[in-house]
Amino acid sequence: MSQDTYTVEEATRAIERYCAYQERCHKDVEEKLKSMGMIQLAIDEIIPHLIHHKFLNETRYAESFARGKFRIKKWGRQRIVRELKIKGLNERTIKLGLKEISESNYMIAFDTLSRKRLQQLTSETDKYKKRKKLADYLLYRGWESHLVYAKTVELIP
Repeated sequence: MSQDTYTVEEATRAIERYCAYQERCHKDVEEKLKSMGMIQLAIDEIIPHLIHHKFLNETRYAESFARGKFRIKKWGRQRIVRELKIKGLNERTIKLGLKEISESNYMIAFDTLSRKRLQQLTSETDKYKKRKKLADYLLYRGWESHLVYAKTVELIP
């Protein structure tokens, strides 16, 4: 639509397409509606419509987000939790989302990522600097600190 203003009906149809394309959280949808110039009264009418017609479901969003960020970006649980909190999801929903990541896949991915990153640190000769670089990389990606420190000591004795 090339117009600047939308009726509630037009905005609803546009947001339905927006939600059907990819899982969205309430915050994303509300920001999109505001960027379309919708007033709060219209937003408060559209969001319940989307929930009722199953276009919007935060549990489904959390599960999809956790699966995707873990599988594609190799993020750890800490980073996924942090990002979901920024999106305004509650603790219960976040926990349900994290259940999508199996413990065995989580540990395999962590080991693979650690070893791959270690291979890239060939220019560093000081073992303590190497450990720090590896640890910083893994912590930034959201892996738990106890796992990171155990792995750095294991890989760089």
